[in-house]
Amino acid sequence: MSTIGFETHDHGACVDDAMAAAEARCAASDLRLTPIRRRVLELLLAEHRALGAYDILGHLSAEGLGAQPPVAYRALDFLVKAGLAHRIEALNAYIACSHVGADHTPAFLICRSCQSVAESDTALTQGRLGDAARAAGFQIERTVIEAQGLCPSCQDGATA
Repeated sequence: MSTIGFETHDHGACVDDAMAAAEARCAASDLRLTPIRRRVLELLLAEHRALGAYDILGHLSAEGLGAQPPVAYRALDFLVKAGLAHRIEALNAYIACSHVGADHTPAFLICRSCQSVAESDTALTQGRLGDAARAAGFQIERTVIEAQGLCPSCQDGATA
């Protein structure tokens, strides 16, 4: 799996493909992608950067879809549980999943300058963490990997 988020790509196709994958996942898992849940996912897909619940609530409120925080939090909770979005702990924000339908362990590369986020895949059983867990007889069930730094665009701006 590749890192998705910093490279130049056809963003319209990216969003269309992600929405199609989300719809297929919900249909296969008998999950309801309500109009509000769908709109929240569209908002998360609009940019490859994390959005806070109140950012999303602002959009929903402006569109007449709800003005109370539980509206946004319920939709985000559904999307995370359905594997359609991830919570970025360091930012207390959310991003659409770039690998919908794939069994993966995401790692997030967060630009400290522009707040863009790229999702990359890692393997729980590989590398030093996997080695340490095996040596301790520990079975890893969940990790949160968030690296902060500068994306290629912000690096280019810093050197210009």
